[in-house]
Amino acid sequence: MKTAKKKISLVPLFRLGVIVCLMCCWSIAQAARIKDVAHVEGVRSNQLLGYGLVMGLDGTGDRQNTEFTVQTLTNLLQEYQIRVDPRDVRVKNVAAVIVTAEVPPYVQPGTRLDAVVSSLGDARSLSGGTLLLTPLRGADGRVYAVAQGPVSLGGGYTALGVGARISKNHQTVGRVTAGVLVERPIPTEILTAEGAVRINVKQPDFTTAQRIAATINAALPEAGARPLSPGVVTVTLPRAYHQDPVAFVAALEVLEVSPDAPARVVVNERTGTVIMGHAVRIAPVAVAHAGLHITVKTELGVSQPPPLSRGETVVVPDTTIVVEEPDNRQLVELPGGPGVELREIVLALNALGVTPRDLIAIFEALKEAGALQAELVIM
Repeated sequence: MKTAKKKISLVPLFRLGVIVCLMCCWSIAQAARIKDVAHVEGVRSNQLLGYGLVMGLDGTGDRQNTEFTVQTLTNLLQEYQIRVDPRDVRVKNVAAVIVTAEVPPYVQPGTRLDAVVSSLGDARSLSGGTLLLTPLRGADGRVYAVAQGPVSLGGGYTALGVGARISKNHQTVGRVTAGVLVERPIPTEILTAEGAVRINVKQPDFTTAQRIAATINAALPEAGARPLSPGVVTVTLPRAYHQDPVAFVAALEVLEVSPDAPARVVVNERTGTVIMGHAVRIAPVAVAHAGLHITVKTELGVSQPPPLSRGETVVVPDTTIVVEEPDNRQLVELPGGPGVELREIVLALNALGVTPRDLIAIFEALKEAGALQAELVIM
């Protein structure tokens, strides 16, 4: 009887720990709720945009050559029956700004939201200013909200003196907390014209879309879920939920599914971080780099059952990774099954104190050789 044996000989894994390896999701992906991996089409936030003025600045506003600020201020005064020649305006406490806000789905009139205020001219700081009433429009040109209130820079300040200026934090962008007042609801539809619900997968994937449809059909057979593409699954509204589609969507969201993801390795050269998924594998290969010799090989062993037993004789692959550094003759041997997990190589290289730059070069060489069975992303 010949039985395949596994060998393991590891040097301390944290010697010269210059490589941080975050090994995530080595086991089979855990189940997640559908609401966490997908969303119902039509249920989305909307962005609003407006142009306004920030008043009350301490000499840090737009300068005289910023014509649109002067013109806006002149137009504002004319609405109050105050006629001023723009050429005579000499103020430094006003700044033209762009106001942006994001409206969540199903927000009703009267709801207060935050707004971001960004300088449009050459103002040095918006500290201490107040945003005047500014209409916020959607992509269709209609006004859905108005914004007004004091601008906060989150603790920033600007100090001015004769020939000197000191600033803390970014001075030309601030927030108006709870300064947006929603005036008009934004229409949101969760049902299509055919009375169906379309579920959009956040990370489009054929396997994930198929699993979502199978999970829905198993829990709600009348739904007739069907994947149209890797990113869209259509679900028919059952007759029992015709009067209550919200309850139907709520029933779909809590169903659990195991999302799939492509094999990917992400390397951050600046921080030395390596992140990879559980599906990353490496084929048998030999690599030599900067004095390092990496060998991945597979040997076939025979596992034979005892006599008179009901077992079967099977061939067992025994894959071994050997990483050798000739300078100090440190040897790392790691066993594995068919298709070795790349994390084992990373741990071995980490034990030898390999730099992130060398690690990236090794990964690139493995990719070019066709041995790295994953997508390589260098940050």
